[in-house]
Amino acid sequence: MVKTDYNDIIVEVAGQFNRPDYLNAFGGRLLPETINAFRELNEHPDTVFTVLTGAGRFFSAGWDIRNNSFPSGPFETDADAKIAHATHLFPCLELIRTIIDHGKIFVLALNGPATGGGAAWFPGLADTILAADSCHLHAPFSALALVPENGSIRTLSHSLGIHRANDMLLYGNKVTAQQLHAWGTVSEVYPTEGFLSHVEAFLERQLQQNDGKSMMIAKRLQTAPLRNERLLAAFDAMDALHERLVEGAPTARFIKKIQELQGMCVKDAVWTCADLVIEKKEKESKL
Repeated sequence: MVKTDYNDIIVEVAGQFNRPDYLNAFGGRLLPETINAFRELNEHPDTVFTVLTGAGRFFSAGWDIRNNSFPSGPFETDADAKIAHATHLFPCLELIRTIIDHGKIFVLALNGPATGGGAAWFPGLADTILAADSCHLHAPFSALALVPENGSIRTLSHSLGIHRANDMLLYGNKVTAQQLHAWGTVSEVYPTEGFLSHVEAFLERQLQQNDGKSMMIAKRLQTAPLRNERLLAAFDAMDALHERLVEGAPTARFIKKIQELQGMCVKDAVWTCADLVIEKKEKESKL
C-alpha cells in the first residue's frame, strides 16, 4: 500500500503515468506525483523492483506545451530570467535526483513510443529496460533549440556508447526497440498486446530465481560510484538549458510551432514535443 492519493499517475507498488489523453505528456501533477511515488516506493518494506511504465499507447510524449509554457517575463535582467526558468524546471531535476538515489531496482517498461524527455531522461538511469515492439525513442532537442536535459547525454553515453547517444540526442535520430535490443540496452522486447503481463512474468522469474536483497545490494555497488557524475551531469545540462531559454531561441521556436498548430484548428489538440516535430516533418515532406 502507498500513503498518497495520486491523480496523474497510478501507483500499484509500480508507478504508471496516467495521462493517456495527453500521451502521458509532462504536465498537471505528473512530475511531482512521480517524485513522491519514487520516494514512497523507496521506503516500501516488501518490494525489490520499482517499475515505471505508461498508460495507453505512448510511454510519454515529453512536455505538454499547452499547460507548461515557459516563463515569458518581462524580466528586468537576464539573471531574473534564468532564475525564473530554473525555478520552473526544478521538478525535472528533482525527479532525476530522486531516481539516482532510488534504492530499489528501477525497471523501465517502455509500453510504447517515447519522445523528448520521455525518451531521454530515464533509459540511462534504469537498471533494466523492457520494451514493447511498438516502442521507439525520439529526442529532437536540437530541432527545438533545446539541449539534452537532465544529464541524458552522459547517462545515455554509458548505456548506448558516445556515438549512438550523439546520433539520438544531437541529431534527433529515432531509435527503435529492436535496435536497442540488438545493442544490448533493452533486455527484452515483448508484443505490445499484453505487454505488462510479460513484464510481470519477467519480474516474477527474477524473484523466484534470485535473492531480492542481494539484487538490491548489487545495484547499489554498481551505481554508487556513478552518483556524483550523474548529479553533476544533470545540473550542468539544466544550467545549459536555462541559458538557452534566457537567449530566447527555444521559446521562439515553441511559439511559432504552437501558432502553426493553432492555425490547423484541431479540436482538443494536445501540444507536445512530439507534435511539434511530427508537424514539422509533415510540412517538409510536402515540399
